[in-house]
Amino acid sequence: MRQFVIVGHRAATSGDFSLDDMPGSGGRIDILARCVTAAFLTSFNIRRDTRVRLVLLGQPDPPKSIRLEGAELRYLNPDERSTGALIRIALTADVTHGERASTRGIYVQRASLREVLLQIGEESLFYLDENGTDLRDATFDANNATFVLGDHLGLLEEEEVLIAPSKRISVGPVKLHTDHCITIAHNEMDKRCSKQ
Repeated sequence: MRQFVIVGHRAATSGDFSLDDMPGSGGRIDILARCVTAAFLTSFNIRRDTRVRLVLLGQPDPPKSIRLEGAELRYLNPDERSTGALIRIALTADVTHGERASTRGIYVQRASLREVLLQIGEESLFYLDENGTDLRDATFDANNATFVLGDHLGLLEEEEVLIAPSKRISVGPVKLHTDHCITIAHNEMDKRCSKQ
C-alpha cells in the first residue's frame, strides 16, 4: 500500500467553509484537495493501491484526520471544488465515538499527527523533506511506503521530531508544492514497480 500523510495546519475542522473560498474560509483546504487528486488520479483511472490521510489542525475543532482509501473511493473528480466538497462532507460527521464513514472510501476521526503516525507504524515511514536523501537513491519498498508531507507551512519542529532523521527523503533541490512532490514520489514508485 502506498500512503501519503498530509498535514494541514490551518485546514478547517468543520464543514462550514465555503467551496468558493477554500484558501480563506477553508484554511487552505485547496492545498489538501490538490494533494488528494495528485495521490489518486491518473489518466482515466484511480490508484486503488493508495491511501491518503489528511491531518487537519485548524479551527474550530482540531485535530481531525480524514482517511481516503483508493480501493473504495467513488465520486472523486479531478477538480479542486468537488474534492473540497468531499472533504467538507467528511467534516460534518460526528467523531465523538471514533472513526466514521462519510462518503464511500472516506473516513474521519479525531486524531493528531502523532496518533496517525502511531496507527501507521515506523517501518515504512518517510518524511519528504528537501534536506533528505535523494528519492532516486533511497531504499524503500515501492509497494509499501508512507510519505509524510506538510502543507504550505511545511512541518513544524515538534512534528519533524516524530520522524527519525534517517527517514528523510528529498524529491529534488528545489522546494516544490506538496501535490507536485506526491506526483514525483508516485512516478519513482511506478518506475520501481515496473522493473519488478
